[in-house]
Amino acid sequence: MKQSDFPDPFEQARLEKGFGDMDDQDDPVTMIFRHKEVRKCAHNWKTFQSGAKPGRIVVPSEVNIRDTRQIPFEVDPPMHGEYRKLVEDWFRRPLQPDYEKKLTSQIHAIVEEVLSKDSVEVVSEFALVLQSRALTLLLNIPFEEAKTWISWGIHVFRSEDNPLDGAKANILYDYLDKQIDHAIANPGEDLYSVLLASEVQGRKLNKEEVKGVMILTFAGGRDTVINAVTNSIAYFADHPDSLNRLRNEPEIIGKAVEELVRYFSPLTHMGRVVTEDTQVCEHAIKKDSRISLCWASANRDATVFENPNKVVIDRKMNPHVAFGFSHHNCLGAHHARQILKVLVTTLAEKVQSIDVHDYTEKMESLGEFNRKVGYDQISVKFNALTK
Repeated sequence: MKQSDFPDPFEQARLEKGFGDMDDQDDPVTMIFRHKEVRKCAHNWKTFQSGAKPGRIVVPSEVNIRDTRQIPFEVDPPMHGEYRKLVEDWFRRPLQPDYEKKLTSQIHAIVEEVLSKDSVEVVSEFALVLQSRALTLLLNIPFEEAKTWISWGIHVFRSEDNPLDGAKANILYDYLDKQIDHAIANPGEDLYSVLLASEVQGRKLNKEEVKGVMILTFAGGRDTVINAVTNSIAYFADHPDSLNRLRNEPEIIGKAVEELVRYFSPLTHMGRVVTEDTQVCEHAIKKDSRISLCWASANRDATVFENPNKVVIDRKMNPHVAFGFSHHNCLGAHHARQILKVLVTTLAEKVQSIDVHDYTEKMESLGEFNRKVGYDQISVKFNALTK
């Protein structure tokens, strides 16, 4: 098995019954595995709500480390739509040519830098740096601010080994409070200022609502983008033929990005809280219990994807749910897709091959299921393309 292989731990349970169970801080979760049921539950916001207690729909739960509601992530329709309208145009900016040009310049610089080194630890020295610098574009704030975010490490809410430790969350909260106060005193063209000037239902957003949007922006696209970037590097290290093919067939890079996201599914799942007694996959689920929409399992469903456990870089039909589904699909999907598109294009243009020196896999323990989600560390050498 190659180091970039990501086994599917949910396959047997998906085939046999369609769900699994896990305990999360004494608040059990029923994990939904099949593509059809995952999409159906994601669409049914009245029965499976997001607007529960802040932090409860996240797995592992964050109820013990935050009480600020992430907006519009932890809000249901119709208010969800009101909040989303405020920010959708802003989060579409990565599709603009000028944005792509700036992002390309950033990623070119990072790749050129690592090409000069004998060894690079991809998670902390490449993916984290890339994600943090790209975030300055999304927020429209000075590039230098990325240094602060890089200093926080991979996670911004919890410590590496304790989901109940909220110390890191407080660092982010204190930072955002200062940035919001600064934007109030010095309005500009950054996301903080845009939110503070925005109205919902005829009134200005308050500081707590602005903070809720910003927490989601910082946390939602951090370790997921880092995982996606790191896992893609590992894949191309194992498959230099794929990198060569993309070099010769740049027209399929968009398909390759979607396939890498499907296969690696950087976010395993997302929860919902049940509002009434119901059933999923003929399994009874009680009111006020939790389910999780297991994106990673749905993306390997053989009834939907041919050869689901293989990366098919030119896959034609790819209805993956790695960015969620229905009204709660990921706001940052355009940004994430653009990062991966530019990265893959740059690697194809500048990198001949990638040698892996050593690595440590990052595993998630989900009850009886153990899933590889990425790497704690992976050291590589990028070899420059010789023309």
